Amino acid sequence: MSPEQAANATNDSAVGHRMDDPSVPVFCSGDDFGQLQHATIMLVDDEPVVLEVVQTFLKLTGCRKFIKVESSVEAVDKVRKCRPDVLLLGVTRSGVSGFDILETLRADSAFTRLPVIIVTSSADTTTNLQALDLGATDLLFRPVDPIELALRVRNTLAAKASQDQLAYLDRLTGLPKRQSFHDGVERAIAQAQRGQTKLALLHVTFDDFSRVTETFDPQVGAVVLRQLAKRLTASLRASDLVSRDASEYQARADVFRLGRTEFSVLLPVIETVIGAAVVGERILAAMSEPLNAGGTEVRLKPSIGVSGFPDDADDATTLMHRAAGASNLAIAQGGGRLQFFSSAMNRAARQWLRMEADLRHAVDSDDLRLLYQPKIDVSNGAVIGAEALMRWPRRDGIFVSPSDFISVAEETRLILPIGEWALREACRQAVQWRDQGVDVNIAVNISAPQFFDAKFVPLVQSILEETGLAPGMLTLEITEGIVIDRMRQAMTVLGNLRAGGVDISIDDFGTGYSSLSYLKRFQVDEVKIDKTLIAEVATSHKDRALVYAVTYLAHQFGFRVCAEGVEDASQLKYLRKIKCDQYQGYLFNRPLDPQTFVARYRERQGEVPPGAR
Repeated sequence: MSPEQAANATNDSAVGHRMDDPSVPVFCSGDDFGQLQHATIMLVDDEPVVLEVVQTFLKLTGCRKFIKVESSVEAVDKVRKCRPDVLLLGVTRSGVSGFDILETLRADSAFTRLPVIIVTSSADTTTNLQALDLGATDLLFRPVDPIELALRVRNTLAAKASQDQLAYLDRLTGLPKRQSFHDGVERAIAQAQRGQTKLALLHVTFDDFSRVTETFDPQVGAVVLRQLAKRLTASLRASDLVSRDASEYQARADVFRLGRTEFSVLLPVIETVIGAAVVGERILAAMSEPLNAGGTEVRLKPSIGVSGFPDDADDATTLMHRAAGASNLAIAQGGGRLQFFSSAMNRAARQWLRMEADLRHAVDSDDLRLLYQPKIDVSNGAVIGAEALMRWPRRDGIFVSPSDFISVAEETRLILPIGEWALREACRQAVQWRDQGVDVNIAVNISAPQFFDAKFVPLVQSILEETGLAPGMLTLEITEGIVIDRMRQAMTVLGNLRAGGVDISIDDFGTGYSSLSYLKRFQVDEVKIDKTLIAEVATSHKDRALVYAVTYLAHQFGFRVCAEGVEDASQLKYLRKIKCDQYQGYLFNRPLDPQTFVARYRERQGEVPPGAR
């Protein structure tokens, strides 16, 4: 039965008005309407028609979010999972009674404040008093009057909002309090368990705040605390959720006040717990500036403890205790520092932060370099392209592995300026080679933060115009995971890039989702087979079958195929046999500097018979 049909039903045990009754009002405006519109209403009743009718009535008041539960046995689990703002609970006739549900919920500390309106047809005073004794917020009698229903729900939500403000929000700073914090951590852990992701908790305390209270009056102390809370909140941004998946940059970093000078920051989505060091360092930097204590400048040192799920604990209470314990250790070491719960994590975080500082210096000092891996035509051996590869030669003579610094660049968003530099430099180099008679396609690797940045497509177009490189001579390489994680948005970006004439290559194919069925959905020009599949292609029947399947299907879809990591002649022989288009690898050369690349290009082109070009 649809809501419209239910509204017109003549079930007197359920309703007292028809929906075409002019006495049924369209309720609410302003704050009341907004409150109703955003509230989640759960309806529990074993009569489907009652659920339909009540939902229809509430829609007229502005309610939009409903959860209907016909099986009373499932009611408690649904409440725990969905966390409604109001529960309309019918005194059910089968399964678990409404009173049993109410009693179970009130026994759970998480739901002592949940508004529960009992919907009953009983006129027995003793029964109704029993409902109130068990903790019912209100009673609503059948047949349900739509006006009364709307008023009860609206008033209940208003009362809940007022109670929540007292119970969950700190009056001085406006931040959520400890109860909100505990609930928030539990929800974040549940979400992380479902999505198999990580989260981090930062416990921030100012143990030297007593200097302020001992020197100034309480009013000044309150002003300083408000400044602390404001500065702590302002120091956090969406990018603090250091995840390489750009879709997660928009999640929130939640700040709570737990005690007098204790705060906590919850990072509900994070790539690695070590990445929380970025947030901690920003908090330390923000608090290094003086605060205004009644005209006197004071500096307070935050001591920050970090714990992570699931690395350090898998429940909210333990996670909070471990973050607080790490904070106490930071205080014992003099304060004004960041301390992880795990000593191994502390060492890794120090290395990570040192790497970030060195990388920032390298970017500012123009120390990064590009080398170029030749791409070879399998059929005739000609050099037809080059992949630009990032290298970092430190001033002490040590080369930093890209596997070490690229991840730091992505997590700190340094990858955006670095990626822009690499793209511009590669295009400039390709044009310079062209002027020297070396006409090759240039390929540049693109990370997820770059690819999904709103400015990326215009940036590519601007760099092509600036350098004078023809769009068809540029290939942008992205991993299959980037596309598949956000297929719809990725397809839009890919379409815009290809419309501008740029080639797209799926890099490392076979290491991510490894599903050949995805090939038909990709809007690309090239598929690169990962070197792990090429390594044993000459000896492994399974690897040969996979490489052949990828090559065959890619050709069927009109893509060219490039094999990575080719190191010996037997691998090349097989690639030639299955008509793979291009290859890269040490069999021809390691990545080369621009001058050596030109020399190898000319040397190889001289070896290629004119008729084979």
